Amino acid sequence: MAVIIPIEDWNDIKDKHPDVEVMEGDLPKWQKDLIDTRLKIIEDFPDRIHPIEELFAELNSEED
Repeated sequence: MAVIIPIEDWNDIKDKHPDVEVMEGDLPKWQKDLIDTRLKIIEDFPDRIHPIEELFAELNSEED
C-alpha cells in the first residue's frame, strides 16, 4: 500500500513538520490498530474521502 501526494505538498509537510521523515523501529501496536481501523472505514465508506487540498485549507484557515 502507498500514499502518493504531489511533491509540493510533501515539501509543505516537511517544512511544517521537519521530523516527519524520522522513523525509528516499528509502530506500536495501538498505532497499527488505529491505522487498520481507519483504512477499514475508508474501504467501507469511500465517498467520505476528500482531496488533500481540503485538509490543507482547513489546517491553514484562521482559528475561530
